Amino acid sequence: MKLYYSPGACSMGIHIILEELGKPYELAPVALKDGAQHKPEFMAVNPKSKVPALDRGDGKVLTEFPVIAWWLAKSNPAAALIPADLEGEARCLELLDYVCGTIHPQAFTRQFRPGNYTLREEDFPKSVELGKANADKYFATLEQGWAGGTYLLPSGYSVADAALFFVEYWATRRSGLTLPPHLAAHLAAMLARPAVQRALTQEGLAL
Repeated sequence: MKLYYSPGACSMGIHIILEELGKPYELAPVALKDGAQHKPEFMAVNPKSKVPALDRGDGKVLTEFPVIAWWLAKSNPAAALIPADLEGEARCLELLDYVCGTIHPQAFTRQFRPGNYTLREEDFPKSVELGKANADKYFATLEQGWAGGTYLLPSGYSVADAALFFVEYWATRRSGLTLPPHLAAHLAAMLARPAVQRALTQEGLAL
């Protein structure tokens, strides 16, 4: 397998999952800041011009974080990275979608790329402020509905935790936000996992 990623991007969650699986894979960096995602070489891999993208090693490429995470978990059942029961799997997918489809764009893309949300540069600070307010709101929603112990799901560690980690990491390392208690404990537990430490080190990121 080959993971197309950018250091510190949401693709770090998939990187962590691959490290958890312990199977051979390659890393293919995509320099988003240099616009590499829009160049023909990468668009031939993923015409959506974004990471993550996973070359499965069978001649096919998967895109979209929730789908890649789900496929890795389902194709490696011995790793137990997704609940085996239908209800648990549905809740895992629900959390993946909330992180990737709501928290990521409405809280953090608003902060990091305000030009995606307003054409007026003088309105960029308002976009950043709204992004931080959204992050606090969405994290509070997760805190209030926390159903697991250390990890998100009652069944234990899953691919949903790798997704939550990347927005927690952004919140504390890039946005200066304070996480509510369950999420703060979750971040600490994630940072203590060897797979997370390996992924961050490989991406040149602080632990």
